[in-house]
Amino acid sequence: MTGTLYLCATPIGNLNDITFRVLDTLREVDIIAAEDTRNSIKLLNHFEIKTPMTSYHEHNKVEKALQIISWLKAGKNIALITDAGTPAISDPGEVLVEKCLKEGIPVTSLPGCCALITALTLSGISARRFCFEGFLPGEKKERRFVLDELGRETRTIILYEAPHHLKRTLGELYDVLGERRITLCRELTKRFETVFPTSIEQAVAYYEKEEPRGEYVLVIEGLDRNKLKLDEQTKWEEISIREHMRIYEDKGIDRKEAMKKVAADRGISKREVYQSLLC
Repeated sequence: MTGTLYLCATPIGNLNDITFRVLDTLREVDIIAAEDTRNSIKLLNHFEIKTPMTSYHEHNKVEKALQIISWLKAGKNIALITDAGTPAISDPGEVLVEKCLKEGIPVTSLPGCCALITALTLSGISARRFCFEGFLPGEKKERRFVLDELGRETRTIILYEAPHHLKRTLGELYDVLGERRITLCRELTKRFETVFPTSIEQAVAYYEKEEPRGEYVLVIEGLDRNKLKLDEQTKWEEISIREHMRIYEDKGIDRKEAMKKVAADRGISKREVYQSLLC
């Protein structure tokens, strides 16, 4: 009988945040696959869990996934844990989950801590619509591409960042996104938890004087939809209404429909478009 892979969320700081279900599962499975066994042993020792561990991390995620799958096929039940938070979120666990599902191996998730959700709820920035980017790419061209995409994002943006990269990232965010509200969260659920609501410009100035410490979650407000719409409308003002009409008519769109599209683009009425064409 095939075993089950259990995705077990672990505390991001305060050990009391672990769930009873996760503790029971970690005790009952045959093996715990951990991102860093040296880090996870502290958690297991704290709760007196004796289950054997194996390492599963970024540098062995492909070959080790195959070994874990062979154990699961042999009937072993395996728990996957990350250093902190929920496996598969900015984590090599997503590779293992994908391979298990392709092999028809049961996978279940035991919910719990997640730094991005914790930070979002503390940020004071809209949580109705949000996107999670994780860590920005290290490669220069890909990083710029992602930043440019985020510059047009209307949803709340959530990023992870290491302390030694924070100043650079804040500078790039200011260059691309401009002045936006941002909340910087660090040491979440720990004794020195810090939630710093500010603006990107002010954050840049602050960390020119202060050295970043700890892992950060950045929550940034999205681009205002009304401003985005106004910018689009303003862009069309660079050409005349007659030239604007020609763009659509050259595509084979009939005159009536073209007038409707021009009016929508420019934020004006069809009557204004019609009157302009009479001149």
